[in-house]
Amino acid sequence: MGATGSGLDFLRLAGSMVIVLLLLGALYWTLRKLKSVQRTQGDARALQLLETISLGPRQKVALLRVGDHQVLVGISPSQFTALGTWPHAANASTESEHAV
Repeated sequence: MGATGSGLDFLRLAGSMVIVLLLLGALYWTLRKLKSVQRTQGDARALQLLETISLGPRQKVALLRVGDHQVLVGISPSQFTALGTWPHAANASTESEHAV
């Protein structure tokens, strides 16, 4: 009787592991789908990070798009500083074409 009891315990353990692995797989698949939906809707955001450059271990410069403008921001551990602002490149090229 001891051998059949341990066999049932093993089957319960194996079944539980399969259920946990299936749930993890379903969660992984769902998160991937949600991330791909975010990427397709990412262009509609008002604030976008265009590029970041690390200047040192704790200093960075980031280029952001805020609405119709680009903002260059300096980032340090204690503060954020706007270094410059100008129209978004796509809008600037259409404005220059209208000026000609």
